[in-house]
Amino acid sequence: MAKPGDNSGIKYILLATFFFALMNVGVKLLDRIPAHEIVLFRAAVTLFVGYIILRGRKIYPWGNNKKLLLFRGLSGTAALVMYFWTLQNMPLASAVTIQHLSPIFTVLISGLMLREPARYVQWLFLLAAFGGVLMVKGFDPRVTIPELTIGVAAAVFSATAYNFIRMLKDYDHPLVVVFYFPLVTVPIVGVYTVFNWTTPTLVELSILLAVGLATTAAQIYLTRAYQAETASNLSIFNYLGTIYAIIFGLTIFGETIPPLGYAGFTVIIVAVIVSNRFRRASPERGGRNS
Repeated sequence: MAKPGDNSGIKYILLATFFFALMNVGVKLLDRIPAHEIVLFRAAVTLFVGYIILRGRKIYPWGNNKKLLLFRGLSGTAALVMYFWTLQNMPLASAVTIQHLSPIFTVLISGLMLREPARYVQWLFLLAAFGGVLMVKGFDPRVTIPELTIGVAAAVFSATAYNFIRMLKDYDHPLVVVFYFPLVTVPIVGVYTVFNWTTPTLVELSILLAVGLATTAAQIYLTRAYQAETASNLSIFNYLGTIYAIIFGLTIFGETIPPLGYAGFTVIIVAVIVSNRFRRASPERGGRNS
């Protein structure tokens, strides 16, 4: 069980959102490479690095609860393919905003799968944070209904994957959970990619490898976070990824922020801070994998 005042899950989720933001930047830079190919490179890097780490630590790589590991891999693969597609076919801010529905879906699904329902006040914080995201983003008429549908589906599959991670906390080491993601992704996406290949340039190849490394780090920290803390306590911290994304957008892509966006930043940060204070004061805490 987690010790009172233990913030390891929060530290891990903050690191995960940072590395996911780096991943978003890399995917946006790779506008010539198809989404499925980026997913394959990302998965191949994680598979290689994950196996090396597991062997180095003498951890059995094939897992204990293979059924849950497979479901986690399938849901994660579906989420990643659809999310990368939205990143390449929609404005970056819109794709990230729609993906930020996943914390809400995560809490909703955790109530069904894990019997870890959020309290009313936690729902209030989640909705406030998402409202802040909408203030930052605003309504984008360029997003079509099919694009919106795929984006929402990606968020649902992401939320499902997070809950499978939580379910695996009593069965498998976090690194094994991370390893199974690409173990499922590579054969599924690889077959399609072989027949739909785009040769990357040296620069694109470097970015592809960087995306793979950033996402591997993000997955490791994400898995540790959801195995250390309940989904309802963690989900709101995903919204800090919006702050990361906007900072990178300003400094790398020269994107502008409307005045209402700064108010949105304030709403997100306040919701996260107050939610964390409520979490620390709550007597019900998630279990921690030793």
